[in-house]
Amino acid sequence: MAADERGALTPVMPAQPKRRARYSALTRRIVVVNVVVLLGLIGGVVAVERSRVGLVDERLEGIENQARIVASTLAEYATDPDTHTLNLRQAEPLLRQLIAPTKLRGRLFMTNGTLAIDTRDLLARNLVQTQDLPAIDTWSQVQDFWNRVYDSVTGVRPFSKLDPYFEGGDNGRVYKEVNAAMAGDVASAERVNQQNKLVLSVAAPVQRFKAIYGVLMVSTEGGDIDDVLREERATLLEVFVIAIGVMLASSLFLSRFIARPVLTLAAAADRVRSGRSGRETIPTMAERGDEIGDLAQSFSAMTRALYDRIDAIESFAADVAHEIKNPLTSLKSAVEMLARSKDDVARERLMGIVKNDVRRIDRLITDISDASRLDAELSRESNAPIDLTHLLETIVEVYNFTDLSHRVPMELKIDLPRDAKVMGRDERLGQVIRNLIDNAVSFSPDGMPITITARPEGTGFARIAVEDRGPGIPEENLESIFERFYTERPQEHGFGKNSGLGLSIARQIVLNTGGRIWAENRDGGGARFIVVLPLMKSV
Repeated sequence: MAADERGALTPVMPAQPKRRARYSALTRRIVVVNVVVLLGLIGGVVAVERSRVGLVDERLEGIENQARIVASTLAEYATDPDTHTLNLRQAEPLLRQLIAPTKLRGRLFMTNGTLAIDTRDLLARNLVQTQDLPAIDTWSQVQDFWNRVYDSVTGVRPFSKLDPYFEGGDNGRVYKEVNAAMAGDVASAERVNQQNKLVLSVAAPVQRFKAIYGVLMVSTEGGDIDDVLREERATLLEVFVIAIGVMLASSLFLSRFIARPVLTLAAAADRVRSGRSGRETIPTMAERGDEIGDLAQSFSAMTRALYDRIDAIESFAADVAHEIKNPLTSLKSAVEMLARSKDDVARERLMGIVKNDVRRIDRLITDISDASRLDAELSRESNAPIDLTHLLETIVEVYNFTDLSHRVPMELKIDLPRDAKVMGRDERLGQVIRNLIDNAVSFSPDGMPITITARPEGTGFARIAVEDRGPGIPEENLESIFERFYTERPQEHGFGKNSGLGLSIARQIVLNTGGRIWAENRDGGGARFIVVLPLMKSV
């Protein structure tokens, strides 16, 4: 409930379950991470592959070596040192044989720049020349534009403009590399023809004894390097498409295998929180056998524990109401009769009943308050090492200073190691021992001792036993005595002097320390309560 501006109380509506997207954030993150990683890989590969300069330089270097070899051969076998002229009859077959194994075009220019020999006129592969005409219809133009963009993006052809290639005809002076070769240098050039295809050319002087007899220009046929680059890029794109497909499939698989179960658990948790459909259960997913399955089983166990706690609280509340109602009913009856009674003896007896019921209610409220705080305190308080020998000696010493020691003597027998310690809260563990002693005192006849023993139990445990010489415990009640508000006691002990919560509280504390507690009957008569606690490992 909440108060508005006028102070009126208005109900507070419970928080509505959060509506989740069809595809969870985890799914999107899985896909995004995979895509980013893949794109990073693709970008790195493309960045390396787009460095076409290396391929072009390598190709130019190969052409230059071939040009030098052919030019040297021509200078050696097709020149006349006396006349300083080229012998074209000898140069033609040499040039044909040397250029034929390659995919290059060779042109031999005289020193005045005139074209003397062109291998396109000598080789069979060059008898038919084909050229792609410019696109005239719209669709072809769009396709041509797309091809140019594709070549630019994939690195086949950069956006930067290169010099256009043109046919010089019989005049070789139009080529700058030929002019450089006329001066005795080897020069190269990169150009793009009308079909946007790369053409590489190298010019080398036909030189003998520093005399230049002509210039050999070797060039690629348009498109051969582009075809190599385009084939490499096509292979890369195929790999990328396959990688993207695998990435998407793996992302969807991970989403189905990880994100969907998490969403299922979240939805089930929302239903449990809302409580609109009764007691919802969390799916255990035990068939998964992985961490999500472990998480689901933990959630399921936690939900069951919460339901058990709710049941325990409901049961405890019902028991509290029942236990308090009995003395209240008795108190009400005594008060009503006290008001009508005229006899002083009867009034005195009724007043005793009233006082007894008030003490009983006070004791119940005190024990109930202690029991209700116990869970919270046990979960909130931190444990510390407890010396069992010192704890037992202190408790027994305190009891020996009370009047109970005159009626019921106590015997303490300790056979524990000197460093016997347990992890817990000393006041809570002391409460367990005191509850067991109080219970034994209540059943022990006058003059009969209570024996408290402590000794090792197995490996790493301590065994504490509290024995009395009373009537013992019926076999069918050895377990039920640890239930809340169990108060079956002898008639001579009096009615209403115990709340029935002491042994229940003792078991709760012992279980919290990782130990066990149970009751059994002694052979010679009487009851024995046994507490087994785990000892701390000595350092």
